[in-house]
Amino acid sequence: MASLQKIRNHGALLIAIVGLAMLAFILGDFLNSGSSFFNRSRENVGVIEGQKIHYTEYEAAKDQLTEVYKIESGRSDFDEDMHSQIRNQVWNMLMMDYTLRAQAEKIGMDITADELSELCIGETPHQIIRGRRAFMDENGQFNRDAVVNLLQAINNEDAEQNANLQQAKTYWMYWEKAVRISYLQEKYTTLLQHLLKANSLDAEYAFNSRQNGVSAEYVMKPYYTVADSLVKVSESDIKKLYKQHKEQYKQMPNRAIKYIAFDIVPSEDDFKAAETLMNNLQEEFKTTEDVSLVVNTNSDIMYDGRDYSEETVPAQFKEFAFGKGAKTGDCTDILFENNTYSMARIVKAGYSMPDSVELKAIVEGGEDQELGWFKATDLPKNIAEPALSGKRGERFTVAQGMGEQTYEILDIAKATPKVKLAILAREVSPSSKTYSIIYNQAKQFIVSNNNAEALEKAAQEAGMAVVPQYNLTATTDKVGQLKSSRPIVRWAFEAKEGAVSDVFECGQQFIVAALTEINDSEYRSLESVRAELNYEALNNAKAAYIQKELKGVKSLEEAAQITGQQIQSVERVTLADSRFGNAGMEPAVIGKTLAMGENQLSEPIQGNMGVFVVKTGAANNTAEQMNAEAEKAQLAARYAYLPYQAMQLIEEKAEVTDNRANFQ
Repeated sequence: MASLQKIRNHGALLIAIVGLAMLAFILGDFLNSGSSFFNRSRENVGVIEGQKIHYTEYEAAKDQLTEVYKIESGRSDFDEDMHSQIRNQVWNMLMMDYTLRAQAEKIGMDITADELSELCIGETPHQIIRGRRAFMDENGQFNRDAVVNLLQAINNEDAEQNANLQQAKTYWMYWEKAVRISYLQEKYTTLLQHLLKANSLDAEYAFNSRQNGVSAEYVMKPYYTVADSLVKVSESDIKKLYKQHKEQYKQMPNRAIKYIAFDIVPSEDDFKAAETLMNNLQEEFKTTEDVSLVVNTNSDIMYDGRDYSEETVPAQFKEFAFGKGAKTGDCTDILFENNTYSMARIVKAGYSMPDSVELKAIVEGGEDQELGWFKATDLPKNIAEPALSGKRGERFTVAQGMGEQTYEILDIAKATPKVKLAILAREVSPSSKTYSIIYNQAKQFIVSNNNAEALEKAAQEAGMAVVPQYNLTATTDKVGQLKSSRPIVRWAFEAKEGAVSDVFECGQQFIVAALTEINDSEYRSLESVRAELNYEALNNAKAAYIQKELKGVKSLEEAAQITGQQIQSVERVTLADSRFGNAGMEPAVIGKTLAMGENQLSEPIQGNMGVFVVKTGAANNTAEQMNAEAEKAQLAARYAYLPYQAMQLIEEKAEVTDNRANFQ
């Protein structure tokens, strides 16, 4: 009872403690679940018009496009630039898809399933489908049956178990989506084209702008004839121009760096080691009965039994392999060229084979396919050997995929001399010791020069090139032409201004970078555009200087005498003109000339290239009859680009959050 009473006496305190415990539990549960929410948000590659792009969608799109490129190009060895192109193309396609769909939804525009089907497999498919080589016959013409056969195959019940059909499905789904996006864009731009039509007033204005003109003479004093020392530009002039042009200076957050490179090149010891190795292998290479084992264990060039012709044999071995008296078993001495030691041995000589063959694939239950001409290097070895050793009209069967494929030799080139050559080659490359020495040199350079200013000064004293790189954005794939340099960009967006990086390995170079500028503001700074603003301000000041010189002139002759310039003439000036005689693009001068009456002298006019004094002559009008329909057609042609410009504007104005930098 006493215990119970104590509990009652402290009831309020206990309620508070329990309440706090429950609150902590609830908050903890919320924060844990919230953590999952925030983690999910961090998994978004970006947001386009409110649509979140999860990294799995982005990665799937990259994988899909990679497969498409493999099929289209017949290659799979994509380099860094190709992977960068794929990433950018995927993002651009996502941008177009989501921004276009957002606009189309506002007006109820869409692509129906029937429309898409007609575009893909109808009687006249979309150009994207017709342009695929996979759907062309041997004459390069689009074959609709190839599309139908592909769709039947990938929709077959067994397609899920067939890797080749899965790859084909990936290929098809990409182009189907590309057709949908492209056609939606076509529908949208067609709608805009119908909206952007010239009316009768437009036609009349365009016609009159060409018909009503005036002849003119002028004197122009160029700005460059006035010395900079004769005028003064103030800081307020610069700031005023900056404010006027500020919208032109919008920028994405970017970084500027300077870097130095330490080339990873072999040392003298590396050359000696390679030479010693070749000397030690020379006797075995000349005498062994299993030359392929010696070569494939030690050489940079594998021995695969290929047949060399005079055109395909390496140039340094041509005379040796095809010279008079060349025979099986002959060997060269060790040669050194382009940092490579090499020697060759004739495995087989004195025979001939054709260089190329024309093949046809035999299709059971279907139409045979003529494949065209192939060189030996174009074909897999299991096809090349029977094809090039056979005769016209012969057939041969080889294993292919999960089954077999039969080919017929339609034609075969004339046999030419061949030789089988084993080549043992070793390119001299930096050893691990050399690699470490160069790496340590770069590290020591950082230790001794740990800020941007010191790094640049030391590099210049050492005769090293200091390379600037500007406008690196968070999604920049590489620095200039440096290979595998994306890590430098990531570092630049994490470091402080003036910092010096660690050593980056970029291909055959070690790179040390210094961060020289951080630009995170919405606009470029005044200092970064000061030079161009100063140029414009100088011209404005020179214009005022020249205008003061010419103030009150009564004739062109007087203006010419004051300026030292010639009087020039313009036969006809109209509102349709973009150029003023030989003076170039001078819209202000054209406008003021046409605003004057006949036989009038202008005040000094500030133009793009100098100051003008213009005297108008007589009106120079034409008496043509207006063809309203022709005028409208001309205007329509001028307007044709506007819908496509609108598409660019839609993407520029879209609400986009780009987080790709976090995933590259």
